[in-house]
Amino acid sequence: MPTSTRNQEHEHGRLFDFQATLPKLPVPDLPSTVQKYIESLEAVLPRDKFLESKQVAEEFAKSTQGQELQQRLVERAAEPGRANWLEEWWNDLSYMGYRDPVIPYVSYHYSYNDDPECSTASQRAAHVAVAALAFRAQLVDGSLAPEMQKTSPLCSHSYKYMFNACRIPHKPSDFCRTVDYAANETITVIRSNQFFSVPITQLGMPLSTAEFVEIFERIIELADSQTAVPVGVLTADNRDAWADNRQLLLNVAGNAQVLDAIESSAFVIALDKAQPVTREELSHAVWHGDGRSRWFDKPVQFIVTDNARAGICGEHSMMDGTPTLRLSDFVIGYEHECPQPARTDLGFSRLEFQTPPKVVAAVKRAGEFFDTGIAKQHISVLNYNAYGKELIKTLKCSPDAFVQMVIQLAYSRLHGCVRPTYESSMTRKFLHGRTETCRSVSNESAAWCRAMAANASRAECVELFRKAAAKHTQLTREAIEGRGVDRHLLGLRMLVQPGEEKPDIFEDPAYAYSSHWYLSTSQISSEGFASYGWSEVSPKGYGIAYNIKRDSLMMHIACMRNEFGLNSDHLAYYLEQAANDVRKLLAQ
Repeated sequence: MPTSTRNQEHEHGRLFDFQATLPKLPVPDLPSTVQKYIESLEAVLPRDKFLESKQVAEEFAKSTQGQELQQRLVERAAEPGRANWLEEWWNDLSYMGYRDPVIPYVSYHYSYNDDPECSTASQRAAHVAVAALAFRAQLVDGSLAPEMQKTSPLCSHSYKYMFNACRIPHKPSDFCRTVDYAANETITVIRSNQFFSVPITQLGMPLSTAEFVEIFERIIELADSQTAVPVGVLTADNRDAWADNRQLLLNVAGNAQVLDAIESSAFVIALDKAQPVTREELSHAVWHGDGRSRWFDKPVQFIVTDNARAGICGEHSMMDGTPTLRLSDFVIGYEHECPQPARTDLGFSRLEFQTPPKVVAAVKRAGEFFDTGIAKQHISVLNYNAYGKELIKTLKCSPDAFVQMVIQLAYSRLHGCVRPTYESSMTRKFLHGRTETCRSVSNESAAWCRAMAANASRAECVELFRKAAAKHTQLTREAIEGRGVDRHLLGLRMLVQPGEEKPDIFEDPAYAYSSHWYLSTSQISSEGFASYGWSEVSPKGYGIAYNIKRDSLMMHIACMRNEFGLNSDHLAYYLEQAANDVRKLLAQ
């Protein structure tokens, strides 16, 4: 299916100034990747199993088949017109071809700090809308500057999927629909299971903050006086089921126009009736709510609750978290104009789905499916105020490596061992780059955790910590440079042709085990967030999102309530204990 219907002129402007000069994602050297893979196994496997897997991996690196697969990958990377050798595979395997629901298993959320200038939901929503539209205006008119990592520009490709875009359910793989920005100058507002379209320019002028307040108040009053079938929950269903039910909707006259209006709109604002108080309640509200008054396929969906709290729920398939982090920081820090009288005769329109009995039945089943899945999600948000980035730097340690060691120590204390850990490393310095895996568990980190458990001397524990942190920094740097393990091995595996024997390295249980993420972690840094996070990626594991602020650490821990007995509150306890202990260890 096509991924874009947008006019190519929108790939121009300041944001895309460096696209033509960005390097392509490299193909790492095969022996080097295999050696890193072997090192990553040693820390998480029993000695006998490790030696068996080591031999299998070394034989693959030397084999004729290994060399042939490597050559195929090199040739694929060099194909004329191919921006990135990984892109097509990664987008399909990890996102578009993935059939579990996007919520909770794909989408992420950023929950914002409170805005002291806003006491009502309408005011907060108006502030969010005006600021987000100002950011969009810069993207549309070409004035938005490219992101930089120190002096290196980052790829801007994913920004094309931020506004006026939507993931579309389809078998066997979904696709992303984009439309020209000028084709739909509206936002979609959702309240009480009902959908409304708000033109962002009326009577020849953009809506002001005060005018958005007035419109949102009218929408809330109107929506709360009526009821509707919660069609939005269909977007929280299994992707194949949603593909079938989207077609069911399209078979009813009038629904195609409603779907088009939502999917092509600039973004969504969901005005939620929830009134969250705790960080956990806010995370649940922004991440998924009750699943009904949402459209989870939109890459940008702002949530505003009745007690004026706010955040963003991002659909992950075509855009990772850094562009929406930039958008969110812009929204949070936006300077609003002085209040002006609102114009009269400003309008909005209701987007009304036709819901015959088959649609109602599908919605009911999707709602039950959502409720069952979300009930299994257990989250804890640790707001650790003892120190943050500034103190960690005085301890002469990378803040990210520091927190990763805290995570390893906490997990090993809770579960008695270290297990495979994923940390997302951004590869946007390359054309169409997204992420690479940093395998956070190393021989060095495992040795440090063992020394801490054995109450070894302070001098020994400090020395081992320094080695572990330095190793982690090295692994992270290599991943950012496109020289990690997992994406390269994936590329080789994908090039095994039908009828060819699969290499033993990919049949070895250690390959599956070492990429089964018992800890899925990632970090951002924003002073404006109360929390942020996503789900675990394995029923046996945790998802840990951490925000390294100047003077505090925020950790969002998610796991499943199931037969494996994991508990996010327990891990949060050990994370706090570990953070205290590491500071004490290094500060003496």
